[in-house]
Amino acid sequence: MVTAHNFAGFSTHNQAFFPENLTEKLAFIRQLGFDGYEIDGRLLVNNLDAVKAAVAATGLPVSSACNGYTGWIGDVDDERRLTAVGEISAILRALAEVGGVGVVVPAAWGLWPYPHLTPFPRTTAADFAAVSASLVALDQVAAATGTTVFLEPLNRYQDHMINHLSDAARYISENELAHVQINADFYHMHQEEDDISQALRHQGNLVGHVHLADGHRYVPGSGPIDFPRHFATLREIGYSGWLVFECLMRGDDLAATYAESLRYVRACWDQTPSVTRPGQS
Repeated sequence: MVTAHNFAGFSTHNQAFFPENLTEKLAFIRQLGFDGYEIDGRLLVNNLDAVKAAVAATGLPVSSACNGYTGWIGDVDDERRLTAVGEISAILRALAEVGGVGVVVPAAWGLWPYPHLTPFPRTTAADFAAVSASLVALDQVAAATGTTVFLEPLNRYQDHMINHLSDAARYISENELAHVQINADFYHMHQEEDDISQALRHQGNLVGHVHLADGHRYVPGSGPIDFPRHFATLREIGYSGWLVFECLMRGDDLAATYAESLRYVRACWDQTPSVTRPGQS
């Protein structure tokens, strides 16, 4: 169901209401109207043959990977940092076997949530050095496997190292990383950027992957984010990657809510007149 516009399509991260069996899961995601599946990295690595079989049986591709590894690329414990690099490398190699474009990686999540209140046990320069060392190593693996590392800025309550698209861009440019791009997450951008569209324009040449959720983290279209405007900006900058649902769920009929949100964002991308937001039809 990929539209005629030049982008990869709409994919989705896993949801608790999806079936557990991989083939049933991918078939269900396809039935909801999605074009791809963003898989947990550990699930992919540990079940590579089953994933290949599910993709072949359903025709639904693995778009990318997210999560599924130990430690963080910006971990304060160097052993955990190197473990993360090793496990992310294995995910990249597995993605190459199923045609996935790359893996989403933040500097860290919840490592030190409030560094402005409790001093972080490392300097800003040391933060940059640790994350850079991890990214340089992963850039080499991505080059060898034909994949990409999508560096994700998070909001300040989940990470203090990379909060803006410009922060991620600095790591890419100063380390001359050829196989690292930015994952632009609308939820985090809504909290951190002065203007989502402005940030996308400024760093557009480095944005290779997009996560979708509304400003309160629930399904796109149910909150304050202006999706028609920001999708127009993505089209303007020539974005051609995946648009991936990564959001929380609430309500009685979760599958219907998810499908309705997908119809909404697809209409926003297609610039359909009089787009109806979820729950307002």
